[in-house]
Amino acid sequence: MSDLETTRTHDDWGGVDPSFRARVVETLDGGEPKAIRALVRDLHAADLADVIEALNQQDRVRLIAALGRSFDAEALAELDEGVRDELMEALPNDVIASAIKKLDTDDALYLIEDLERDDQREILSKVPKEDRAALTRALDYPEDTAGRLMKTEFVAVPSNWTVGQANDFIRSDKGLPDQFIEVYAVDPSFHLVGTVPLARLLRSAPDRRIEQVMEDEQTVFRASDAQDDVAFRFDKYNLVSAAVTDDSGRLIGTLMADDIVDVIQEEAQEQVLHLGGVGAEEAISNTVIETTRSRFAWLFVNLLTALLASWVISQFGATIQQMVALAVLMPIVASMGGNAGTQTMTVAVRALATRSLSPVNAMRFTLRECAVGLINGVLFALIVGVFAWAWFGSNQLGLIIGAAMIINLLAAALAGILVPLTLDRFDIDPAVASGTFVTTVTDVVGFFAFLGLAAVWLTP
Repeated sequence: MSDLETTRTHDDWGGVDPSFRARVVETLDGGEPKAIRALVRDLHAADLADVIEALNQQDRVRLIAALGRSFDAEALAELDEGVRDELMEALPNDVIASAIKKLDTDDALYLIEDLERDDQREILSKVPKEDRAALTRALDYPEDTAGRLMKTEFVAVPSNWTVGQANDFIRSDKGLPDQFIEVYAVDPSFHLVGTVPLARLLRSAPDRRIEQVMEDEQTVFRASDAQDDVAFRFDKYNLVSAAVTDDSGRLIGTLMADDIVDVIQEEAQEQVLHLGGVGAEEAISNTVIETTRSRFAWLFVNLLTALLASWVISQFGATIQQMVALAVLMPIVASMGGNAGTQTMTVAVRALATRSLSPVNAMRFTLRECAVGLINGVLFALIVGVFAWAWFGSNQLGLIIGAAMIINLLAAALAGILVPLTLDRFDIDPAVASGTFVTTVTDVVGFFAFLGLAAVWLTP
């Protein structure tokens, strides 16, 4: 058995095995292009992308240069966005142009969309005229639209052709895409009129016309449609592919499920990062400065809201001095409220993102969360009330913290749903800002309810 067969490329967690990474670096240092080509020859494009990401910037460039024409350009399209941007800046424009020639338009666009305009023009000047026109047109569409996601490689035939003519065309035309699952039917002006699944085309009689076997009802996107709307409809209607038209209805591209999966993953990642107060562009490959800049803004906002909660506490300084137990128990109320609010907020933000929460069912969802908050409030009021009474020997203190717990968990439920709904109403991403505001509400209400009740009940 050869060394190549016994070398693991990935570890048990899916990352690049350190020994394989070391071997790649060692082979690069040896300066033998044939050896490095043999080492990574059988890797899938996604696995080769993992290897590239595991290397430092200098070794990434050396690896691509050593592979030369044998380099699988699809690996570039699989790279993390931060690594991709760094690599595009480091690679010569000739190398990027060579890679673009081998890629579909959507993958090629991913590589150059964030480059400077001058670099884009230089790279595009080195690719075939047809590809250059397609990429230039795609770059004119706004980011996060169907026009940026679509492939311009598709199969379209006149609707008045026969099935036999369409099959002959598909077999003989070498310029068609390597993979497709639908054939689009168009009129003489290239307006989309129908779709024929490839399986149906192969099974239909050769003398039947395309218009007789095509599907009139179909999900079609405009190039200007937002990518989150595209992803929603792909998921809702279980689409595998869909046509893209311009504003006049002319067919200009197609969307495939694999591209939409990437969008869904990006959206999910953004939701998670935003809920944590982290910028959507942050990745583990970011520098210290980039990461600090990404997190500072919401930490600063959180500081301001924390100062507000501290100010509320300061208004009850005399009450706290009279009974030290209040200072001991005070964080419990705020902490429970914060966690309960985060639970409701997470469900609400996710429901808004998936469009399952709308004005139609918002009231029902709000009432449900309030009922949950009230029930949990009563249950935890009993638990923490008994705990406070047993610890400090004061039934009054147990009643106070119990009442404050009910008030704050109810407030947490309301804040957890109303804050995201309000932000969404004003076109502010609820995933970005909800956490800070919900925490502020639960802290302020929790401290005010607990200390306010104590001031009224325990002060002589």
